[in-house]
Amino acid sequence: MEKLKELSLFFPAYNEEANLEETVEKAIPVLKQVAQKYEVIIIDDGSKDKTGEIADKLAKKYSFIKVIHHRPNRGYGGALKAGLYGSKYEWIVFTDADGQFDFSEITKFIEKQRETDADLVIGYYLKRAVSRTTILTSKLWELVVFLMFGLKVTDTDCGFKLFRKEIFGKIPKLESERGPFITSEYLIKAKAAGFKMAEVGVHHYPRKGGKATGRSMKVIMTGFSDLFRLRQKI
Repeated sequence: MEKLKELSLFFPAYNEEANLEETVEKAIPVLKQVAQKYEVIIIDDGSKDKTGEIADKLAKKYSFIKVIHHRPNRGYGGALKAGLYGSKYEWIVFTDADGQFDFSEITKFIEKQRETDADLVIGYYLKRAVSRTTILTSKLWELVVFLMFGLKVTDTDCGFKLFRKEIFGKIPKLESERGPFITSEYLIKAKAAGFKMAEVGVHHYPRKGGKATGRSMKVIMTGFSDLFRLRQKI
């Protein structure tokens, strides 16, 4: 496969000391295979464990890794914005720091982009390794987003996506910080701006360590607040 000229990879990370190092180390050989120039950004989003220390150790080991530390925690939206706006290369990919995705599947995203000339390639879960409750709440959220904005994709919140960097200089600035709305926000704004989307299925694996965050009632309510605020603006 022909390599991309440039690729920025970033990992939003909160309390991922059990997974971060292995996830990053596994991604590096793949990056070398798929891109001529590349960088890795780790966003330590106010972690209370050793995530920040591990990230700094990786940055000392590899010159192409940089770390952004958030103090205090800003939430998933804040971490994603730091990566999306802080990446320097033509293409940007992000995936979760918990190791539940196989980064080697980036080749699927690159192939799909070349087939379709898409500006965004959105991953969707072939089978999601989470509880039924989490899957149900995600589907209900996607239904609300579809009804309010007409956004229809298989999975809005799959944590594996590929973008053209230029998108984030042309769409209205992203606003969501703590709620789950950030993943819908950039898709809604990109669609409204006329950017082309494509989808590709990816595998999802159980966590080896740590635990997922972001499903508290407070976070969910913040997401709905962001949702209705954007609807009013549009």
